[in-house]
Amino acid sequence: MVNITSSSRYKMDRSRLKRLTEEILLSKEVPSTMTVNLIFVGRNKMKKLALTYKKENEALPVLAFPYNEKNQDNEVLLGEIIICYPQSVLLAAERNRKVEETILTLIKHGVENLLK
Repeated sequence: MVNITSSSRYKMDRSRLKRLTEEILLSKEVPSTMTVNLIFVGRNKMKKLALTYKKENEALPVLAFPYNEKNQDNEVLLGEIIICYPQSVLLAAERNRKVEETILTLIKHGVENLLK
């Protein structure tokens, strides 16, 4: 299962992103009973998270936090993938790609880090 948390100001098709993320998880043989949280944040929040957890004073495009723990509903939370939406827009422009395509690349990278 995939949960998406995002500000309404970030333009994205949440249902499509959820479906594509679930396909990525299935391709990596992650059981469908595991939950991944996708969280979209702005530059300031990502910069604060990067400084706190990675000791880097910059807004990174993606951070992944593996948990592999059971929640209150007895579901296993594989982890959280935090994506800086403004950074993904900049990356898409730099690489001449669509924003959704760039976000999916960041999600794939995050999933790989969760599974390490």
